[in-house]
Amino acid sequence: MHRLWTSLLVFLFILSSFAGAARAASPPQTTGEAVLLMDLRNGQVLYEKEGHRPMYPASTTKMLTAIIALEKSRLDEMVTVPREATLVDGSAIGLQEGEKLTMEDLLYALLLPSANDAAVTIACHIAGSVPAFADLMNEKAREIGARESHFVNSSGLHDPQHYVTAYDLALIARYAMNNPTFRTIVSTSMREIKRPLADRSKGVPQEHLWNINRLLHRYEGVTGVKTGYTSEAGSCLVGSAARNGRELLAVVLHSQGMAVYNDAAALLDYGFSGFKPVQLVRGGQPVSSFTVKYGATTVQALAGGDFYLDFPVGEQPSIQQKAVPRTDLQAPLSAGQKVGELLFVDSRDRELGKVDLVAAGPVGVKLTHRWTFRFGVAMLFLLAFGLIRVAARRRRWRRVRVPRYLR
Repeated sequence: MHRLWTSLLVFLFILSSFAGAARAASPPQTTGEAVLLMDLRNGQVLYEKEGHRPMYPASTTKMLTAIIALEKSRLDEMVTVPREATLVDGSAIGLQEGEKLTMEDLLYALLLPSANDAAVTIACHIAGSVPAFADLMNEKAREIGARESHFVNSSGLHDPQHYVTAYDLALIARYAMNNPTFRTIVSTSMREIKRPLADRSKGVPQEHLWNINRLLHRYEGVTGVKTGYTSEAGSCLVGSAARNGRELLAVVLHSQGMAVYNDAAALLDYGFSGFKPVQLVRGGQPVSSFTVKYGATTVQALAGGDFYLDFPVGEQPSIQQKAVPRTDLQAPLSAGQKVGELLFVDSRDRELGKVDLVAAGPVGVKLTHRWTFRFGVAMLFLLAFGLIRVAARRRRWRRVRVPRYLR
């Protein structure tokens, strides 16, 4: 009887373990209307709900504003606050017309307390006006690959023509997080800035900037990035976290109040517990060899870097590799030069990712296609042609001068 009860308890324990694993692998239930989970290192989408549906982004817009500012100005650049910035609605730190701040301080104001007056100041400084800056935003978004979104201002204040998708916002955040300065700012809890030119007769200027992204203190390993809210957009959040060498990004749009943080945490938990990374190729690994036009030899193609994909825990991945050479591949080639791409496809031939292939070593031009060889052949031809013409002239000359009776 004791053995029976022991066996039953063991069975129930195993059953509950399997049930727990199944629950951990189940997609999270979220309040947010559009959500997406992405691996920040390889850009793989692990989960999405309405990921390509147009949504209002609110202040998550400021990620794109910040990256343009970082790429088109210096951190120590002095910026003058325009009148337009002092009239903006929504969150602000009370910038005053004519006040001068560094671009670095404005970026902290933009990304920590989400100051709309900082957003307008940055836009006017870089592009001359907010509409002109919006053109830069749309151009940059297309460059990043965010082609389903459209921006009309630098702050994210509501406009029917100002919208994003969760997927596009993830692409923008991933791009921004590759900038070390941006990454440092969005992971900062508090920053003190200097406003020596502010008119203190109008009150004490706000110089202590607190990050309003509560995920920084609510989730282990958070690395950023940005919150947002308008009545039309609802509560929005882009949040990233790193664990055990992995970094994931969660996008939540049109959630409700503090539920936005629960949504982000649930997405990140799902990614960390429900997926495992599988390395498909390592940097420097020999992959293939290609024939090179005009090449003296074939080129040995190496993987240009590590590449991995995330797979659900317990799943055996079925992945095929396809080495595709460049269509314009021809000698000469230098070591490390891109010679093609290694594609990873599933059983239905859908592309899952790719990595560059680079030349293992130099490939010279074959002898018959070198200009020196061709020049030498041409010179020999001309020399032979000249000798033949000289010989022909001599024969004609002899016929003219030798009497017939001596021929």
